[in-house]
Amino acid sequence: MVQTIAADKITLYDLEQRFNLQQTEDQSFFLEWQGDLPVLTEVEQQRLTRVRAVVANLEQRSVLENTVKLAVVAPLMDLSGLFLPPFYVSTEDSVEIEATDDSIVVRGRIDILVLKDQLWVLVIESKRAEFSAKVGIPQVLSYMLAAPKQRFPLYGLVTNGTDFVFLKLLFQEVPRYARSRQFVLGQDHDLNRVLQILKRLAEIVGQEAN
Repeated sequence: MVQTIAADKITLYDLEQRFNLQQTEDQSFFLEWQGDLPVLTEVEQQRLTRVRAVVANLEQRSVLENTVKLAVVAPLMDLSGLFLPPFYVSTEDSVEIEATDDSIVVRGRIDILVLKDQLWVLVIESKRAEFSAKVGIPQVLSYMLAAPKQRFPLYGLVTNGTDFVFLKLLFQEVPRYARSRQFVLGQDHDLNRVLQILKRLAEIVGQEAN
């Protein structure tokens, strides 16, 4: 009997058992988020300063629900060139998630944006961003494992608007993945780093498509 697991219920253990997925600790496996990254222009830095100000304003009202893509993700994707050819953006799916704490149920949504079948962006939306970006890691990996373009490295970004985690999946003898450290909006220059990494991944994926 074929067992079906809802995408938002899948765990890393499920993926390890079903696909022999393995996480690697090899630092050289995912160099794309490290090292020599694109330099941001003055205009790009000013735009990110405005994004931080917008999020700070929203957080004062405990309202991040339904605004994450508009306030944070859309500017990042625009600045990194992901809205322009050769890229296309499509919303593949949307699932509901919830968490219960002290008898309060918090509901959110994970939206999956696919860019050229090689770059996935998962946006976790919820009030006060209660859901950690880590919630979406098993799900984005499950979509990446089913990708048609398995001869290229695949990349993912999971964010709840304030936290960001990048992923890389490579099909070798067995599928292997690695993750970046978690970047936090408002901490050091993390938002700048997120944009730099997105620009680098856009460059890599764009070249592989040609």
